Amino acid sequence: MKHSKKDVNAYRTRAHEKSELITKELVRHVPFTCFGAVTGIIIMLFTIHLSQNVSETIFYALHPIHVVLSALVTAGMYRLHKGKGVAVFLIGYVGSIGIATISDIIVPYFGGVLLGVEMEFHLGFIEKWWLVNPLAVLGILIAYWKPTTRFPHAGHVLLSTWASIFYLTAFGSTANWSVLMPFVFIILFLSVWFPCCLSDIIFPLLFVKTGKSNP
Repeated sequence: MKHSKKDVNAYRTRAHEKSELITKELVRHVPFTCFGAVTGIIIMLFTIHLSQNVSETIFYALHPIHVVLSALVTAGMYRLHKGKGVAVFLIGYVGSIGIATISDIIVPYFGGVLLGVEMEFHLGFIEKWWLVNPLAVLGILIAYWKPTTRFPHAGHVLLSTWASIFYLTAFGSTANWSVLMPFVFIILFLSVWFPCCLSDIIFPLLFVKTGKSNP
């Protein structure tokens, strides 16, 4: 099918607008992500001597809450751009479970490995499937009927930071974290900044047309 020059130009305009929006959101979230990383370091200072079992319990409290907030925002963003049907569920699930796993688990795991820490690898949505997956579905259902992207995104960023901290301390068995804290700040920033923006903003916007949001 041959597209007219007008169609091509309209497509390019939408793509440019979407790219500008994504770039703007990434830049806008740098200060808050830095703030979140600082709160993570403060929490680590007060919890560094907790046993790994306690840290693991805290991680498996924070990670599922992060997932439900991520689902609220991801599915909510898509709904506010007039998304509907099964696509809301699929985008909400992948955007929450998949990207929360990257943020809370995969980036901290490889960050710890790069620091020379002996890390254990655990996937929350598999090992605690009965907890993590239903909460993702709950967040999607809430977003379907009452979509929002405001407060949950801020909560999402902080919870992701704190979950990443407790993944490091729960499953990093050989670390002297007090010495590694400057590097932990970098890990926390990378764990949260791009993955959270990807989940809440970039990922759902890939499936919508710019300028189609609800008022």
